[in-house]
Amino acid sequence: MPRLLLRLNQGTAFGLALACTAFAAQAQTVATGKDPASSDPAASAPASTAKVLPTLQVTETAEQELKQAPGVSIITAEDIAKRPPVNDLAEVIRRMPGVNLTGNSASGQYGNNRQIDLRGMGPENTLILIDGKPVSSRDSIRMGRSGERNTRGDSNWVPAEEVERVEVIRGPAAARYGSGASGGVVNIITKQPTDTLAGSVTLFTSQPESSDEGDTRRIGFNLRGPIADGVSFRVYGNYNKTDGDDPDINRGAAGTAAGVNPPAGREGVENKDINGLLRWQLTPEQVLEADAGYSRQGNIYAGDRAVANGSATTGALAEDGAETNIMKRSTASLTHKGEWDWASSKLLFQYEHTDNTRMQEGLAGGGEGAISGATPAAATFVTSKLNNYNASGEINIPVSAPLNMVVTLGTDWKREELDDPYSMSQSVANGSTIPGIGSGARSGKADADDVGAFAEANIAVTADFLLTPGVRFDHHSQFGDNWSPSLNASYDLLDGLQLKGGIARAFKAPNLYQSNPNYLYYSRGNGCPYNYPSLGGGCYILGNDDLDAETSVNKEIGLAFDKDGWNASATYFHNDYKNKIVSGMVPVGTTTGGTSVGRVFRWENAPKAVVSGLEGNVLVPVLETLSFNTNITYMTESKNKETGEPLSIIPKYTLNSTLDWQTTQDLNLVFSMTLYGKQEPRKLTSNGSAATGAALDERGAYALFGINASYEISQSLRLNAGISNLLDRRLYRQDTGTAAGAATYNEPGRAYSLGLTASF
Repeated sequence: MPRLLLRLNQGTAFGLALACTAFAAQAQTVATGKDPASSDPAASAPASTAKVLPTLQVTETAEQELKQAPGVSIITAEDIAKRPPVNDLAEVIRRMPGVNLTGNSASGQYGNNRQIDLRGMGPENTLILIDGKPVSSRDSIRMGRSGERNTRGDSNWVPAEEVERVEVIRGPAAARYGSGASGGVVNIITKQPTDTLAGSVTLFTSQPESSDEGDTRRIGFNLRGPIADGVSFRVYGNYNKTDGDDPDINRGAAGTAAGVNPPAGREGVENKDINGLLRWQLTPEQVLEADAGYSRQGNIYAGDRAVANGSATTGALAEDGAETNIMKRSTASLTHKGEWDWASSKLLFQYEHTDNTRMQEGLAGGGEGAISGATPAAATFVTSKLNNYNASGEINIPVSAPLNMVVTLGTDWKREELDDPYSMSQSVANGSTIPGIGSGARSGKADADDVGAFAEANIAVTADFLLTPGVRFDHHSQFGDNWSPSLNASYDLLDGLQLKGGIARAFKAPNLYQSNPNYLYYSRGNGCPYNYPSLGGGCYILGNDDLDAETSVNKEIGLAFDKDGWNASATYFHNDYKNKIVSGMVPVGTTTGGTSVGRVFRWENAPKAVVSGLEGNVLVPVLETLSFNTNITYMTESKNKETGEPLSIIPKYTLNSTLDWQTTQDLNLVFSMTLYGKQEPRKLTSNGSAATGAALDERGAYALFGINASYEISQSLRLNAGISNLLDRRLYRQDTGTAAGAATYNEPGRAYSLGLTASF
C-alpha cells in the first residue's frame, strides 16, 4: 500500500505540472511578442555588449515580490567582475548581510571546509539553486556523529565569470522553496543566450605572499548566440586549480610536536566544468530550454581528518598534495516557459547524478575521518552514488477582482536515491549484536520521495499596501506531512520609505544517513557521553527512521529606504528552531552477546533552539562617481535552548564596507574592509562534559582590508588586479576540533590577484 500511495503521489505531481502547461496552451489566443525565457524581469544586463533576448513583462508574482523582502540581497555580474573570487562563489556571497562561512556544527571538525551559513541556521539549512534548480551533491557525503560532512558544499559548481547574478534569500521569503531552506536560499543565475554571437576568455591568478598558502590559476571561456531562426545557445568551460596549504602551516600555532600531524590548513581544489544550454523559441510566447553539464572537483589534500592526529599515511598524502576525494556531478534538464493572454507558466524536469569517490576513511573512534591504509599505496578508493530527480510546474494567474493580485499555483516532486555501501560497513565489535542490525553485510541503499504543492498570491490591498500570503504542503515518503504557511507584507510609509515584514514556517527532512537504520557509528569508548561511560564495549549510534523533520518559525520586520540613489535598511530577525537532529546522549539499549557490552544510542531530535539578530545596510552616493556601501549583521542569540550551546561558531557581528570609485571612464577602484566580531566556542565537549582550559578560548575581533582595480583597456579587453588582506592579518587553526576554543580555521594572509578578460 505505501508503494502504491507513493506512485499516486508522484503521478499527481507530474499530472498537475503537465496540466498547468496544457491548460495554459489551450487558453492562448493572441501572440504578445514577448520572450518567456527569463523568470525575473528585474534581471541585470550581462557583462557582454551583446543584447540579451527580451524578457517577459508581466504583473509581479509572489515570488518576485518576495525578492524585495528585507532579507534578500542581489549580487550582480558587475559586482563579481569588480571583486572576483579566488575560487568559490562563497567568497563573494559571504559579503552580504546575514551570511557567514561556517561548519554545520560547533565541533570544529573540518574547520577550513566552511560553507554558506544564512542567519546562523547552519549550511545544511541553506538551499543552493542553480537557475532555480536544486543542487544536492553534498548529500552524497557521509554525515559524522558531530553533524559534519567532509565537504566544501555546493557553491562552487558555477565559474564566477558565468554568473549573471546571485540571489541571497534569507528568512520567511525562503519558505516557499521547501525542505532545506530554513536558513534561506542561494540562487545562482547563469548568463543566458544572446541575439548576436558573443563570447569571452578569462585568465586569472591569485598569488599569496606566504609560500605556506596555496596559489590559484584559472582559465575559462563562454560563447553565446543564435544558431538559426528562433534557436540560440550558450556554452561555457572552466579550469581552476587552487593548491592546498602546506601541511605544516599550523604546526607552530598549535604547538604540535615533531613527528605528529598538526591541524590541517585549507585544502586545495581542482575544478573542471563544461556546460551547454540550447534554447528554442517555439512561438513568441513559448520557449523550450535543454541544459546539460558536467563538473569534476578533485581535492588537493592538506591532511584534514575529523578527530585525533591522523597517521603516517595522512601525513604522506598531505605532503604529496594527493587527490583523496573526487566529486563528479552530471546534470540534464528540460524547461518550458510560456506566456499566455491570461497567465504565465513554467515546467521543469531535472536529473542530477553525483559520484563521490574518496579514499576509505575511518568510520569509528579516534580514526574517524582519517585516511585508512598502512601506506598511501594501500589506501583504497570507494564510491557513493547519489541520484536526484526533480520535477516542478507552476502557473501565475493575474486577477483583477475583488483585488488586484497575481495568484501562483505550483507543485514539485523530488526523489533521492543514495548508494553508499562503505559507510554502512561498520560492524558490531567483540562478537556482539544490536537488535535490528544484521550481522552480515548491510545494504548501502536508501531513498526518499518528497511531493509538494503550494499556493501563494501577491495582493495589492491598497496602492501602498502589498500582502503576500502563501501555503506549502509536503508529503515525505518517510516522515509524513508538513505544512508551511507564510505571510509577508510591505507598506509604503513615506515616499521611498517602506515597512516590511514576514513570518513563515520552514522545515528540513532528515537526510539519508540520519534516517537509515543501517547506518552505524561506533565509538570505542572515549567518545561515549561522560554520564554514560563505556561498559567495556564502547558506544554505538544508529540511524533512526522514526525522526521528526526539523522545523522553524522564521520572523522578520524591517524598514527600507530607497530614494535618489540613497539606500538604507534595518531588519530584525528571530527564528524559533525545533527538532534539530543531533546524535543522542541518552542510551536506548545495549549490545547483546559477545565478550563485552556496548551502549546503543540513536540520532534524535533536540527540543528547541533560537537564532535572532539584526541586519543593516547603508548605501551613500557620495559623488556621481563615488559610492560608500556598508552592511552589518549582529547576532543576538544562537543557541540550543536545552544545553545553551551555540549552533555554529560564527562572529558576534560582521561588518562589510566598500568604497566604489569610478576614477575615470575606464578605471574603477574598490576599497574594502570586513570586520569580524569575537567568536565564542561551545562550553561542552563532544561527550557532554564541561569544557575547560584552552577549549574555552574565544577568537577575538579582527579586520581585513583589500583593494581591487578594474581597467577597460579597450571595448573588448578588461584587466583586473587586487590585493586581499592588505595588512596581512593571518589567523591559524590551533586544533582539529575545539580543544583550542574557537580557533578552528585559517584566515589566509596577503595575496595578489590578476585577471584578464578578452571578449567580443
